[in-house]
Amino acid sequence: MAYIVQRKNRFYVVDYDGMPITGRERRRWRLAGHTRAEADEVAARVALDHVRPPRSPVSLGGFLLETWLPRKQVDVRATTAYRYAWMVDCYIVPRLGDVSLSALRPDHLDDLYAHLLTAGGRHGTGLSAKTVHEVHLVIRNALDLAVHRQLLDRNVASAVHSPKRRGGAKTVARVWDAGELATFLAAARAQRLYPALHLAAYTGTRRGEVAGLKWHDLDVRSRRVSVRRSLQCLAGTPVEFGAKTRSSRRPVDLDAATVRVLQRWRRRLEGDGLPHGPDDWMFCNTHGRFLNPESISQLFARVVERSGVPRIRFHDLRHTHASLPEVSDVATEASFDMVCDRCPIRGKGFSRIAAAG
Repeated sequence: MAYIVQRKNRFYVVDYDGMPITGRERRRWRLAGHTRAEADEVAARVALDHVRPPRSPVSLGGFLLETWLPRKQVDVRATTAYRYAWMVDCYIVPRLGDVSLSALRPDHLDDLYAHLLTAGGRHGTGLSAKTVHEVHLVIRNALDLAVHRQLLDRNVASAVHSPKRRGGAKTVARVWDAGELATFLAAARAQRLYPALHLAAYTGTRRGEVAGLKWHDLDVRSRRVSVRRSLQCLAGTPVEFGAKTRSSRRPVDLDAATVRVLQRWRRRLEGDGLPHGPDDWMFCNTHGRFLNPESISQLFARVVERSGVPRIRFHDLRHTHASLPEVSDVATEASFDMVCDRCPIRGKGFSRIAAAG
């Protein structure tokens, strides 16, 4: 409802503009000219606007897909943006995609989180509390943007408590002792990609760093490999990133046995007619294409199961490498030749591993 007010020699049309969360009516004053006729004309236009059907409200799904995700794709790494898109497509849009931003309530979010905890995921067995909490963070961040753009008066996600992982402690890394590592490497020896597992055990490099190595990163003369990049696979496409942190971009010293393993691997690639030039991937699949980091983890898990050693994650090889004590006496070349097929780890508990072998 609108009405006309005169202040001195000016006319204004005062229009009711809704009631915000404070509970106090909000009114908009529109300048309507210097005559009553001009004011009547403005008031008629305002009244007509109230009769017209309102514009279609912006839905949560539409805002996430068309506004929030494109913005995030510019601000974050491609792997992070890919995970955001996955959570939006698989967890949020199917349940709340059609709910308008203005109609979204805390109850909607409570119901979503309860559903994800009990029936979410590919197999419908429920998601972990950590994953559901990440979904909550996506929604809260998106609604913060909606508030910033004045599409909402408040962020309803701020009033919702998402489930969090109980216990307060992060997953504790598990490591192998020297004998268990020797057993694993002996079981892995027959695998085509044994050199990748060997290198990870020797150097503690991450799986993305192993997959991202190229042959020009290897300096045989100085027995050193340079970690410069990480390779991730997004929707079947390889994506290169810089090292994870500033300190991750680093040279890694190799022992003579590891250099020989890599040289033999390169000769095998040449014999199989696969790419092995300076700018080619150090580790590739049987078709000569990039190696998906996930396939390294899958191979690792299969070998762990067959070898009978305690089950750990591939990333725990990094912790295992760091946990084995240094030894001052480096084994001779002959000693390396005797045990390199089992577990040649220079300076990382080598004496104990050789004894275990």
